[in-house]
Amino acid sequence: MTEIARTIAKAGEGDNRAAMPPEVAATFGDYPEPMRSELLALRELVLATASETEGVGAITESLKWGEPAYLTKETRSGSTIRIAPTNAKSAHDYAMFFICSTNLVNDFRAQFGDMFAYEGERAVLFTVGDSVPVDELRECVRQALTYHLRRA
Repeated sequence: MTEIARTIAKAGEGDNRAAMPPEVAATFGDYPEPMRSELLALRELVLATASETEGVGAITESLKWGEPAYLTKETRSGSTIRIAPTNAKSAHDYAMFFICSTNLVNDFRAQFGDMFAYEGERAVLFTVGDSVPVDELRECVRQALTYHLRRA
């Protein structure tokens, strides 16, 4: 079990296993270990944060651009979150992606500074095996899932 997977399990999110659509499960299955475990831990963090955040409602899990994506389709409370490996040119292994036309990543950068690595206005970056500040990442996810509620 990787560091992020252990940390999330310790925080109690490991029990939040929603049914995964077959095409999403197949995509996760194509990712190599240990990256797959860390991406699945991010998935659990998104789903757990959604379930504990007022106004978010059910999360729709699908593929966008061939990558697992999490949408607040029912309530339209938030902005889409994607999780996937980074491209080969990146110094990091995987990322949590946000819609770049939002100000989410800039807000995260202002709030959390160098606690995370960022890619422009679209992603928070991670490296397999590194420690992830789970509480702070949970807050990033919460802000994304309530983006439209907070802008209304």
